[in-house]
Amino acid sequence: MASPDRRVVLTGLGVLSSIGTGVGEFTDGLRSGRSGAGPITVFDTAGFERSTGCELGEFDAETWIENLPVDSLGPASRFSVSAARMAVADAGLDLGALRKRPGVISIGTTDGESRDLDELVETELAHGPEAMDARVAGRLRAARLSSAVALELGLTDVEAVTIPTACAAGNYAIGYGYDAVRSGDADFALCGGADAMCRKTFAGFYRLGTIAPDVCRPFDADRQGILTGEGAGVLVLEELESALARGARIYAEVLGYGLNCDAYHQVAPDRSSVARVMELALENAGVKPHEVDLISAHGTGTQANDVTESRAIREIYGDAPPRTVSVKSMLGHTMGAASALAAIACALAITHRFIPPTINHNRTDPECRIDCVPNHAVEADLRIVQNNGLGFGGNNAVAVLGRYEESR
Repeated sequence: MASPDRRVVLTGLGVLSSIGTGVGEFTDGLRSGRSGAGPITVFDTAGFERSTGCELGEFDAETWIENLPVDSLGPASRFSVSAARMAVADAGLDLGALRKRPGVISIGTTDGESRDLDELVETELAHGPEAMDARVAGRLRAARLSSAVALELGLTDVEAVTIPTACAAGNYAIGYGYDAVRSGDADFALCGGADAMCRKTFAGFYRLGTIAPDVCRPFDADRQGILTGEGAGVLVLEELESALARGARIYAEVLGYGLNCDAYHQVAPDRSSVARVMELALENAGVKPHEVDLISAHGTGTQANDVTESRAIREIYGDAPPRTVSVKSMLGHTMGAASALAAIACALAITHRFIPPTINHNRTDPECRIDCVPNHAVEADLRIVQNNGLGFGGNNAVAVLGRYEESR
């Protein structure tokens, strides 16, 4: 019988983002403080005064998707399947061997295939329901984000779940995969998040008054909101002994995670709940606050989130919290992919010993009182990193990653 406390490590990363596709490009983008912001082209922005977002740009899914008809998948499913392919390849895993082992596929999302839904609704309003494309309607189910990964890779002894816990969904998915591997229920997990930009979500944030006019400025005194983004991040989790036996490269170790849902408000975060989920994650990881070297914040760039999150961090860490950065300043808010992409950024920061910057930063809001590493990456010897994900409805998830050390 497997030990209930097996160590779980990250051995493969798949990335689609507005600042780079694949591990190499993404790492370079993080180091250089690249901005993914630009004019939105994936849907019509006529009538919106603000129309900047963080799109993938040119991306050919057929480069990665080999076994499924690409037009049978919605945009978000194309992202998740492509990122999963990248992650498996990056991990150096043999698919033939993987197909003989039990696994988990957990993909988080906020919008599912809402871009396709936008198209269908627009068609129905303009031309009636009989004009809607049956092929597009057939790919709407959010479950496809995970099940299509299994179908594409030929994995049959797997549990495939899609986790819809809003903007914290990527961390939820990582926690789900971590539990399965740690307990011995699975030999591996492909976990993360994916979302494609859609008019519905952009319009929703616009009506809330939280879309920035130009760039995202987390923790800055002059911040004006988010930029919606898109992409996918998929991580390969496996048990340490398995990784060592096959000579795998280990990016980082998953030390633990914490979840809570306070249902305090539809959109506003609750400070005590955010503090509590960080506390739960540290307890689960067996980590003391003084041992954490870096916090990857949820850091949306809205007035409410940044102050609330900063105060919650200081509640746990006191007057000298670790450096606290927001990669959303570069990537925009990628919704269900956000905390998965941030977790990948954390793993790369540990591996390559640097802290990604919070770009577009001029002056830190006095109410935030953190060192957000403004505008330029810094070299740093990171052992333990905390990754925050805070979602609408009070769905909060925090993952804790550490440098792999034999004696831990």
